[in-house]
Amino acid sequence: MRQTTLKLALPVLLSVAWTPAAAQCFADYKAKQDNPLKLHYGVMQLSQGCSKPEALEEIKTRLLSAGWTLLNVISVFGPEGLEERKSDAGPYYLRF
Repeated sequence: MRQTTLKLALPVLLSVAWTPAAAQCFADYKAKQDNPLKLHYGVMQLSQGCSKPEALEEIKTRLLSAGWTLLNVISVFGPEGLEERKSDAGPYYLRF
């Protein structure tokens, strides 16, 4: 019985391990504050999904709670794109 359970569970476990939700996903974006006008470019780790539409909603919500308005999501990428964006994002690198 134990082997049968393992044989049935293994494909499910493997499929969960390789889904996009299990992968690390990040987005770079532009945001603003008014009065006085402030702009920033940032990089954020995503937890809701790894597509631009999903990133848009997540980033918008997280920035709004800190008093920022999302202007646009530039791109969605994996951990391989982090290092090249770190210096441009400055204090907004993985801040939110």
